[in-house]
Formats: sequence, structure tokens, C-alpha cells
Amino acid sequence: MIDLYTWATPNGRKVSGMLEECAWPYSVQPVDIMKGAQFAPEFVAISPNSKIPAIVDRDGPDGEPMSLFESGAILLYLAEKVGRFVPATTRGRYEALQWLMFQMGGVGPVFGQAHHFLRFAKEKLPYAIDRFKADTARLYKVLEARLARVEYLAGEYSVADIATYPWVARHEIHETDLAAYPAVFRWFEAVSARPAVQRGMAVPAGTPS
Repeated sequence: MIDLYTWATPNGRKVSGMLEECAWPYSVQPVDIMKGAQFAPEFVAISPNSKIPAIVDRDGPDGEPMSLFESGAILLYLAEKVGRFVPATTRGRYEALQWLMFQMGGVGPVFGQAHHFLRFAKEKLPYAIDRFKADTARLYKVLEARLARVEYLAGEYSVADIATYPWVARHEIHETDLAAYPAVFRWFEAVSARPAVQRGMAVPAGTPS
């Protein structure tokens, strides 16, 4: 059994989506980040950076419980545990890892800043909005070029797709028309159709998207 500490954010939904793909039983422990629950001492003991998601694997690699924070690390841990979602060849593995790092270092931070300045900032700051919308468009062009050549980011469906999808799913928030990126749109529709993705995107139940 794995305990998932999460909230309704793209980073949280990476891990719920991955757990659904693995078809493992897991418990959902909602961490209401709008109310500051991420700073509670019991959560900080699991996630020292006070960020969701985090997991506790009650059956860790040595048979003892193991806690993990940082969504990318969690995805790789679960992929190794299940033996899927990272290609078996060395070349394929690094294809997946580089696109996972692209999401972690580019898509997530940039799209997240675009979301913040477009939706949540108390003051509309044109410089910040223009900066992050422009970089968002640049990243979509990178995704478009890649997905025009391959079906999924690593060639086969992998942790890279699982990590990237929840951020692209918020394309309306960062004011991106997927019709302008036909290869990304094709990929988005294919990933959206996966039942595990649909279930993972609904976690935790009853929270806003």
C-alpha cells in the first residue's frame, strides 16, 4: 500500500496518474495547500520542502516504509518498482529521462508562473505576464517539434508523458490554443483517452481542478 499526500495541482496529478497506471492500491491523504496544510509538522516530516506530492511506500525496497518527496523522484521510484514506464534500453531510458527533466526544469516552472500571473496575482503585471506567456509558447514549440516526430515524448508512453500531461491539461489557464500545435493536440487527445489518466486527474476527489 502506498499513501499519497496530494492536492489538485498538476504536480499532484502526475503521481496519482502514475499510481493509476500501475494499478496499485493506494490511499489518498489530501493536503489542502490553500489552507497551509503543507506546513504542518507531520507533513514536513515526509516532505521537507513543504510541497505536494509526497508518498509513503509502506513496503519500501528493504521491506521498511519509505517516504519520498519531489514528483520526478517519485515517478522514477514507482517506475522502477513496477518495471514499466521507463524504456528498457539505455538509449530509451535517457530519452525518457531528458524529457522528464525538461518537464521538471521547464514546463512545470514556466507554466506554473504563467498560471500565477494570469490567474492568481493580486496585481496584473504586464511584464511578468508577457514574459511567461512568451516562454510558455516557446516550450510548446519544443513539444510540437518533438511530438511531430514520435508518438510519445520518449517514443513509447513513459514517465515523461505522465509528468507533462497534467500541465498541458491546463492549457486554457495559460491561454494556449492547442489547435496551434497539432502534434501536441494529437498527443494530448491520446493521453486524455487513457482510463488511468482520467482516474488520476480526479484525485483527490471533490477538489477544484
